Amino acid sequence: MENDKLSMMNKRAKRFLTLLIMLNSSFFITSCGVYSFTGTTLSPDIKTVTVNNFTLATAGGPANLPLTFNERLKEYYQRYTNLKVVPANGDMLLEGNITGYDLLAVAPTASDQAGVNRLQITVLARFYNNKDETKNFEQSFSFYQDFPQTQTLSQNESRLVPKILDQIVLDIFNKTAADW
Repeated sequence: MENDKLSMMNKRAKRFLTLLIMLNSSFFITSCGVYSFTGTTLSPDIKTVTVNNFTLATAGGPANLPLTFNERLKEYYQRYTNLKVVPANGDMLLEGNITGYDLLAVAPTASDQAGVNRLQITVLARFYNNKDETKNFEQSFSFYQDFPQTQTLSQNESRLVPKILDQIVLDIFNKTAADW
């Protein structure tokens, strides 16, 4: 008889805790405003994004760099949002230029040589939110990767450029869609 009472109390306690958790979760989700489990803070009335071709406005870099960057940017929005990428008149618009493709010598050694070389890419992005103009901006995004001084850029370029572009795309995405 005592075990039945204990079992009944455990069931009631579990039901109560489950109800409490559900109510708490419901309160949290409704009280936080616009939220998405992908991490975006996009307004529900934003349905489309247009990515105009970024152009190469610097000397150097692979000839396909702008195309590669454009495709990575479009793909990222398709993968991590519910936005449709459209060729024109999107609710959001991204455009800009690749303004830097620089090879820098860093980490000098005692013999006045660079211990490490750095490939740095800079992108100037212009963002227009046609539903909320207070979100518009123009900003440079830059990232780099280092490689040993004993190696050439051509030995490392195909490995480093994708990593750099991925980080710049992530930074632009966070600024435009995650509001970071």
